[in-house]
Amino acid sequence: MSRSLLSKGLALSLITVAITAQAQATIPVPRDVPYPGVIQLHVDATDLDRRVFRVRETLPVKPGALTLHFPRFLPGNHGPTGEINNLAGLKIRAVQSEVAWTRDTVDSFAFHLEVPKGVSSLDLEFQFLSAVNSESGRVVITREMLNLQWNSVVLYPVGHFASAIQVKPSVKLPPGWSEASALRVARQQGDELEYLPVSLETLVDSPIYAGKHVKRVELDPPGTPRPIVLNLVGDEPENLKATEEQLNAHRQLVQQADKLFGARHFDHYDFLLAISDHLGGIGLEHHQSSENGVRTNYFKDWAKQPGSRALLPHEFVHSWNGKFRRPADLWTPDYNVPMRNSLLWLYEGQTQFWGRMLAARSGLVTPAQARDGLAQVAATYEYRAGRLWRNLQDTTNQPTMGNRRARADWGDWQRNADYYDEATLIWLDADSLIRERSGGAKSLDDFARAFFGVENGRIKPLTYSFDDIVAALNGVLPYDWHTFLRSRLDTTGPGAPLDGLARSGWKLAWAEAPSEFSRSADDPEARSDDYNYSIGITVRRDGHIDNVMWEGPAFKAGLSRAAQILAVNGVAYKAERLSSAITANKDGKTPLTLIVKDGDAFRSVQIDYQGGLRYPRLERVEGTPERLDAGVLAPRS
Repeated sequence: MSRSLLSKGLALSLITVAITAQAQATIPVPRDVPYPGVIQLHVDATDLDRRVFRVRETLPVKPGALTLHFPRFLPGNHGPTGEINNLAGLKIRAVQSEVAWTRDTVDSFAFHLEVPKGVSSLDLEFQFLSAVNSESGRVVITREMLNLQWNSVVLYPVGHFASAIQVKPSVKLPPGWSEASALRVARQQGDELEYLPVSLETLVDSPIYAGKHVKRVELDPPGTPRPIVLNLVGDEPENLKATEEQLNAHRQLVQQADKLFGARHFDHYDFLLAISDHLGGIGLEHHQSSENGVRTNYFKDWAKQPGSRALLPHEFVHSWNGKFRRPADLWTPDYNVPMRNSLLWLYEGQTQFWGRMLAARSGLVTPAQARDGLAQVAATYEYRAGRLWRNLQDTTNQPTMGNRRARADWGDWQRNADYYDEATLIWLDADSLIRERSGGAKSLDDFARAFFGVENGRIKPLTYSFDDIVAALNGVLPYDWHTFLRSRLDTTGPGAPLDGLARSGWKLAWAEAPSEFSRSADDPEARSDDYNYSIGITVRRDGHIDNVMWEGPAFKAGLSRAAQILAVNGVAYKAERLSSAITANKDGKTPLTLIVKDGDAFRSVQIDYQGGLRYPRLERVEGTPERLDAGVLAPRS
């Protein structure tokens, strides 16, 4: 490079740095100071044909520079997942005159403008272009229902805590539709609903489900303070039909959570459950509601499909763990301050643990189904190759690392959100340790009540640190909990943390047929056939390889997710033929030969695996105390 070009390049870099610094300096830091006035926010949600939310917003302002933010870091997602690309058509007006805006060149979620003199309010119009099919994102509007998330339809002024900005929301629904939300309706005129004013923090935390077919089920006895309701929205009325036994399991979930935590940190709580094959699936926590989506067989195939029934318990637990008690470094004053996720192994990991336990305690799943679920978790992390190089603590950075929807080609080697289920095993370890050392007098339940059950009725978040967790555990049972946690979070190496299973009287074992739980995918047509623990792959029904285990037999044979299996030992691919061929080579006399297609290339692949079919189970260890069925899974009286 010439000296002249080098000088120009250096000058350009300095200009870029200066522009960057100037752009960043224009965005005020949020302060806990009330924003003057109330924002009027109206959403027209009637465009079912094009799946478009049309937004009108009136913003009280003062003359001068103003910056508006579109929410970027979304609660429950733990990362920068705001869909700014779907905001379109932004027009800002003051007394019929259009006001120019400029997007920040560094922070693309920020819009700068100058409020003219003599202007006290601005009128904003824009659209949120939601996904029309699953290829472009999560579908939130169908012909039968919608899921309105307020963070997708609001621009808010910077410089204030979200809790210090007041908003009066309203929505226009399609004709004849009903809605469910943690928001409370102040006035309804036809299909127009006006809600009581709330803070921006509460608004973003209070999504709406609405649809043609809505059913409301009281889960508490009449007159219960801070009542809990199950709101069902379905593609068809039949999707909402539930037996009394099924509804009682949901009522028991509420009762068992009360017995676990001993407090309610909400004025009211609304389960929002979409039962749909068309609306995008979701499981997202909120303080006074939860946002859930399951397939249409949720009630219909109750005996056959237990896999999704830990969803509601998980999101319900988050009202205590994550929304009320919140990691100090994950709490942010607004939705554009970056989140830090160092304690997700408690926020999500212990919630996953309690979600599984409450599903069993309430009767949403049987003890056998709960054990089968734990067996799947134990097997997953026993064979998680990525544990050799990446510790569990590092996986808590995953939500801020990039595209959370992208599918990893080598998932067990790369690792992802392992702070959910591997942490489940850690908390089972802690529970069994407390039970063992206290002679059964105490358990992790005591930690839950002491840590999450404080200040009954308080809604305002109460933050915590790592040291607070250790102190609360020591309050239940004196022990070196600091080392217990850090050794499991910070180290690398093979093998899952299975001490909790062993101390509970169980061990990971193997069977030649999949368990009821592993066969219970919500959508059987989309399910892959699982050979992870034999030849190290899962395969879709059309033969496309869905997963390849790092350094497994299929990996060593050169297979990847790019390949499609066309034939097994010279015969067209079917899952039954692959299973039979794996079993037939247990004596080593008939190695498995596959014809695979990879792009335009065809090749023959031989896998000389002799271990037979292997599916995880939990097996009772004779002569040891039983602390699973009789302990952590047992309902509290």
